[in-house]
Amino acid sequence: MVTAHPLPEGFTEIEVFAIGTALLVEALLGFCLNGLTIISFRKIKELRTPSNLLVLSIALADCGICINAFIAAFSSFLRYWPYGSDGCQIHGFHGFLTALASISSSAAVAWDRYHHYCTRSRLQWSTAASMMLFAWLFAAFWSVMPLLGWGEYDYEPLRTCCTLDYSKGDRNYVTFLFALSTFNFMIPGFIMLTAYQSIHQKFRKTGNFKFNTGLPLKTLVICWGPYCLLCSYAAVENVMFIPPKYRMIPALVAKTVPTVDAFVYALGNENYRGGIWQFLTGQKIEKAEVDNKTK
Repeated sequence: MVTAHPLPEGFTEIEVFAIGTALLVEALLGFCLNGLTIISFRKIKELRTPSNLLVLSIALADCGICINAFIAAFSSFLRYWPYGSDGCQIHGFHGFLTALASISSSAAVAWDRYHHYCTRSRLQWSTAASMMLFAWLFAAFWSVMPLLGWGEYDYEPLRTCCTLDYSKGDRNYVTFLFALSTFNFMIPGFIMLTAYQSIHQKFRKTGNFKFNTGLPLKTLVICWGPYCLLCSYAAVENVMFIPPKYRMIPALVAKTVPTVDAFVYALGNENYRGGIWQFLTGQKIEKAEVDNKTK
């Protein structure tokens, strides 16, 4: 007879089940949409362009986030983390690696779109590959720091998944958080803000608005903002007075990134959407040249 594990402190049966279900839905939906983005890039020749390589980078990172969320969902249904302390460190590293790579790749897409629409310069394969490689290596550098002692990975409030430990709020955490947020949130956000503002001004002059220039930055702020705000508040005040179930909300919001990104960068891209339709139905897209146009 299997013994059920006790509920995590501060959570009811329904809350644990609801969090696990939310994580599972986010993981499955995001993985399917981004998996479709990746397969379409592989199968449809017209989609294989330097610009779409950066979209592929976002999709790969977001699939990683979905795998991380699926593991968290499975553990939530078990009511405990079954993979030990080493597994917690790996899970935390994997979650940060894919999240930071997704953010950096989004900034790279913004940079590419700025040059495409404002300077009319075309992205070369070598440049796109270098930007993608840099995004992932940069994310790996910051993700490995807590494993080396700068910052620390530990359990989320539900204790069924792992992330950056913000409970201590000591100097080690504060210095790591300041550097992390500067280079992985503020600078990418600034790149996206300036790039899309320039594109918006260009569209205003021509009167031809090819896509919603405010949507990518809003996605970054809305999805990652609550988590960044919680971690930042933990740098100046003890956040443990906040009930655990409320401290789980920012993490759940952040896990919606893969689904939202799929609509912003792939399904929201007119020509990429045509490539996905061609993959699903066999009907060829009309334009051979694919750029980053978003409805």
